[in-house]
Amino acid sequence: MAKTGKPYKNSFSGKGVFPPEYAFTLLFPLRNIFLSPQKLIQRLDLKEDHTILEIGPGPGYFSTYVARKLRKGRLYLLDIQQEMLDIAKKRLDKRKITNVIYTLTDGISLDLESDFFDRVFMVTVIGEVENKTGYLKEIYRILKVDGILSISELAGDPDKLSMDELQSLVIAHGFTVSAVFGSKRNYTINFKKMIKIS
Repeated sequence: MAKTGKPYKNSFSGKGVFPPEYAFTLLFPLRNIFLSPQKLIQRLDLKEDHTILEIGPGPGYFSTYVARKLRKGRLYLLDIQQEMLDIAKKRLDKRKITNVIYTLTDGISLDLESDFFDRVFMVTVIGEVENKTGYLKEIYRILKVDGILSISELAGDPDKLSMDELQSLVIAHGFTVSAVFGSKRNYTINFKKMIKIS
């Protein structure tokens, strides 16, 4: 998924919005070396009745596994590219996964209910978001109190943020760090939504 106002990557290894025609490259099993779906699910600490939002799912590499974990819950997939949502839907439909809602966004605001999600997660997406402040404010709004924003950044992503950059950015928007997994090269940081005291 990603950002608004920036052009497609010049190639699938460049910066910018990931082009749908290269979506198949995001399904290579080699990705498991950096972060497997099973490891991500452990880090998310999912419950079967959770309501989850995945921002920038691409072709649904992680979505299949997360949706299956939510036997009594729902997974929302949010992207700025209808083509990516179509690819993900086709892939999940083929696997008879029916507890998924597909949502197209303009990349500026999230047309989703406030205090609604137990988890919001993104993998190699935050660096691509142009209006990070706007997105984080919206994520804060739609997360339940004590809900988790989980952000994973992986080696090789040209838009990758460092751990320090990410923590400084997210903490400034009403979150606190609740868990850190992995190393500086490949990591996941879970942030908890805190109640803002005015």
